[in-house]
Amino acid sequence: MEAVSQISSFDFDGEMFDIGGERYLRTGELLTEQDIADLKKKDAIYFGAIGDPRIKPGILEQGILLKMRAVFDEYINLRPVTSWFPFVPLKREVPFDIHILRENTEDFYMGAGGKFGPSFSEKKNADGSYDSSVSVQRGMYNIGLHLNARASDDDDFAYEVGLLSRKGITRFADYAFQYAQKRGEDRVTLVDKANVITNNYGFQREIFQQKADEYGMKLDFMFVDAMSMAMIVRPETFGTVAVPNLFGDILTDLGAQLQGGLGMGGSGNINPHGLSMFEPIHGSAPDIAGQGKANPIAAVLAAQMLLDNQDFPEEGKMLRAAVRHVLDTNQTTPDLGGKLKTKEVGKAMCKYILNQKR
Repeated sequence: MEAVSQISSFDFDGEMFDIGGERYLRTGELLTEQDIADLKKKDAIYFGAIGDPRIKPGILEQGILLKMRAVFDEYINLRPVTSWFPFVPLKREVPFDIHILRENTEDFYMGAGGKFGPSFSEKKNADGSYDSSVSVQRGMYNIGLHLNARASDDDDFAYEVGLLSRKGITRFADYAFQYAQKRGEDRVTLVDKANVITNNYGFQREIFQQKADEYGMKLDFMFVDAMSMAMIVRPETFGTVAVPNLFGDILTDLGAQLQGGLGMGGSGNINPHGLSMFEPIHGSAPDIAGQGKANPIAAVLAAQMLLDNQDFPEEGKMLRAAVRHVLDTNQTTPDLGGKLKTKEVGKAMCKYILNQKR
């Protein structure tokens, strides 16, 4: 981004935020109210990978990443899946450009769950039942759920609640059809598991169909298991794909592998009317930390998405062209068959960008 700023009208004033595993281990803080207030003053967030084997899984992800998506109401997660040849691992070479829109604030990814039973509850109710409560706070609403559970045997249970709201589905559908229109497409593919999770995804299908009729566009339905196969067999047949939160997390990792691996996937957490956040789709890789093996391309493609979002599309094209250049010249990390280290790949992209200056 600094290289781009040297040869274009783009300029930025970046501020580093110490939010992550190291600070949590040092202070016990995740995402604080002060962090939120300070970040709200920014135009966009460029987020690094998160995850630390020293910390129990879920603490950083829910306490930082998912919380940021929620408090800033970043309800669209955009993850393009592009055929970056020659790294597509399919037997047949077909060009594809799937843009997966993952709903980012609802579904089974909300942390709305709990446990009940003799090991978790202080006491039974007089009637032998257990009480459990969860609270969900989102940009659109706050919900308190109370579960009164009675089991046939005295066992322990865990549960997770997936919630979809009419407002949440409606704005997701609006964004998906408008996005497809901007891409020059006449349809959206909606992925779900409505044959089993009928209440949530049946409700979603109804609203998406209403929106398809409203926009005068076509709507294709795919079950997520069939979609996972179809992305391998016929990826070129898909354009704009709308997916609920949990399935979107899984399908987009499959998509990343289709385009050359997790190190090739950029991602945008988008609030169309507010603060958006951009990140590589991969998590951290502590097993190779400090060894220079990490592929920086996903992070660069995330930066391209940030530039596009901030109305600097020409500058975004510079980053994309730099990625294409290092792929074509084999200036890559070992995961892509190259011999360079992380910083060397970054320097090669910067050099290419700066050489475009006239």
